[in-house]
Amino acid sequence: MDRREWLLYATGAGIAGVGCLGCKSAPITGRRQLMLIPEENEVSMGVQAFSEVAEQEPGASNPRFQSMVERVANRIALASDRTDYNWETKVVASDEMNAYALPGGKIVVYEGILPICQNEAGLAVVMGHEVAHVLARHGGERMSQQSAVNGVKTVVSYAMRNKEQVTKDMWLQAYGMATEYGVVLPYSRKHESEADHIGLMLMAEAGYDPAEAPKFWTRFAQASKGPQTPEFLSTHPTDERRASDLEKLLPDALSSYRQAKQQVGIGELIV
Repeated sequence: MDRREWLLYATGAGIAGVGCLGCKSAPITGRRQLMLIPEENEVSMGVQAFSEVAEQEPGASNPRFQSMVERVANRIALASDRTDYNWETKVVASDEMNAYALPGGKIVVYEGILPICQNEAGLAVVMGHEVAHVLARHGGERMSQQSAVNGVKTVVSYAMRNKEQVTKDMWLQAYGMATEYGVVLPYSRKHESEADHIGLMLMAEAGYDPAEAPKFWTRFAQASKGPQTPEFLSTHPTDERRASDLEKLLPDALSSYRQAKQQVGIGELIV
């Protein structure tokens, strides 16, 4: 019995046949995940964090940006089939090239990344990727893995909590969230590649031309060259690798795009 099997057995999910506590599959890719954190806990934390960002961060310098982000978010939300989420967006007036999504359908986009997006489809690449992290519950998976390392007793006690939150440091690390604290603690490369894959399919189903995805990462690679690596890229796969991987996934994505109820193409230009 390996460590994971022993963990599931010790938490009552193994031979007892109660179902596989902690067993989950990521959407689209089907990758098996260790998940010990109730999703309602994640959503509760996401709602609180988004509320703080909405209050503390400066809003969009141009109302058009907020309208465009909301439009893209609505289409991606429909493609995600998560009608149980209360989807909300916030555009932050900042030159930072960044974006993130929080559990419960909360999306934050920094104005600094908009010129690289160039159009709605480019924006859908970014937002689809970030929403994919939420749909695949990558933050919850990271928290589960961290808890597992600390021992079964800690995992069980955490999983049984009601509406209690982990420390802010653990929250930031698990969800890769940029806040006023000035840190972005990234997902693993596996999660990033998986979010690229899921996000590509989301944008295609939302009616945006998926061919814009590798183009976005090529532009981002060019914009990111310099003495300091943007936080958005920390420990992520290289932009060139992402563009190459997305090119290989384009046939399936284009098939979904052709079946979309409305083909938006690249949508409205940003600049």
